[in-house]
Amino acid sequence: GIRCETAVNGAEGVSSFEKTVPGWYDAILMDIRMPIMDGFQSTKIIRGMGNEYAKNIPIIAMTANDFNDDIDNAKCAGMNAHLTKPIESDILFHTLNILIV
Repeated sequence: GIRCETAVNGAEGVSSFEKTVPGWYDAILMDIRMPIMDGFQSTKIIRGMGNEYAKNIPIIAMTANDFNDDIDNAKCAGMNAHLTKPIESDILFHTLNILIV
């Protein structure tokens, strides 16, 4: 029952989010290391869009980096959670269940 959309880089992801109506997405799975615009920059732009949808949509960092600095940087950028690759489906679904109200 999950419908997914993908973006090849952070700029494309931000653009896709901007073009949708509020509520279109339930959550964003944000890769940290993307070309053109990384996940930290993309998240900051989304959070700064000035509407409640952008401020509150769950954004989950997905990265191979599992250092405390990476987790702190994700939180500072406005991400709600931090998952380490390879992503385990049970952990992903548990995180989504907690964040999507």
